[in-house]
This record gives sequence, C-alpha cells and structure tokens, in this order.
Amino acid sequence: MLPKVNQILFLQVASADEAESRISYKSRIADERETDLLIEVPLNEDNGRLKKLYLGDELSAFYLNENGVKHYFNSHVIGFKDDVVRLVSIRKPGLDQISKIQRRSFLRVSAELEMAVKLTEQLKFLVHTDDVGGGGISFLTDGKWQAHTGDKLECWLLIPYKNGSLDHAQFTCEVVRVQPLESGRVQVMSKFVQISDSERQRIIRFCFERQLESRKQ
Repeated sequence: MLPKVNQILFLQVASADEAESRISYKSRIADERETDLLIEVPLNEDNGRLKKLYLGDELSAFYLNENGVKHYFNSHVIGFKDDVVRLVSIRKPGLDQISKIQRRSFLRVSAELEMAVKLTEQLKFLVHTDDVGGGGISFLTDGKWQAHTGDKLECWLLIPYKNGSLDHAQFTCEVVRVQPLESGRVQVMSKFVQISDSERQRIIRFCFERQLESRKQ
C-alpha cells in the first residue's frame, strides 16, 4: 500500500550525530504528484519545534495502514513549495521500496576522497574521507590535527564521478564526534551547517553513483 494524502508520516532525518538521527518527527502528506509527495514541515513531538529540512536531506519514514501495520521507506528532500503553508517535496517511494520491516539505511557511502580542511586561518590540512552523505561527512586524520566537538570546519571536497570527470564541493561543517582509533589516527564525524543546494547535490550524485556500483557487484 502506497502512502496517501492526509496520511501521517513518522520521520527520522539523517545526521552524522547518532543522537540527532534518532529524533522522531511527525508530518502529514498534504498532496501527491507523479514522482513526489508534498508533506508539511515535520514537527518534533517531544518539544513542539518544527524541523527545518534542506535539499538533499535523507529521510527514514514509516506510516500505518488501516490495520495499524507499519510500512517503512527511505526518501530524500527534492524541493519545496510555498502554498498556504510551506510544504516539503520528498521522493515518492515505489511499491518495491516499501517494507513492513524497518531498513533504516540512509544514503551514506564509504568513500576515500581527498578533502582540504581549514580549522583556523593558520591551520589548514589535507585529509581523506571515511564516508560521505547528504547530511554530513566523516574523515580520518593524524592525531596531530586537533579537532574538537563543536568546531566549525571549512572544507573543499574533491569528487570523482563515474564518467571520469572531477568536481568540487565547498561547505562548512560542525564536528559532532571525535573518535581516536587504535592505529593512532582519529576519526572526525561532522554534519553540514552551511552548504548550498548545488554543492549538496554534487555530493548526493556521487553517493547515488557509488551505491549503484556496489549493487552491481
């Protein structure tokens, strides 16, 4: 059963911060089009605050059928519409993408990409990513580069596409966790706090290509 207009959706939004990605939001399907669903801005039921979504944000959703059975699907934000109220356009799932079993896997892929990082005016260094996604990025660095939770990083990511072309994405991210590894290196997990729609779409395009490649193997 596909989700219908006026149906309530329960959502979680991808984030490099695990605690943040577990927060549940509630929304209503306001309209349906050929390839997308228009939903109301999601509400955090715990504190009553609205959740601002951005183009490319990855969503894990479920809704209940008339028998109370949960139906799960993954989607992402593809646009916005200003009506009487602001609506969010998300990709409509196909029947084969809906399951009665939760498959909470956001579009986040393992990838070793080169990235330049500026922590301060004096401190700039090169790293390699560990994984990338539409909501954030993690990377590995030597222990000598000290990054701490809450730090803002200016980043320039080199993105190689399947057709052999190269592109760049520039963004500002916030460190949400720093994890020392047994190898002596440090894993830095971050979420995007300032990124243009076009820059985010470049990263999402890379993720889709990498995901398709892995499915073919």
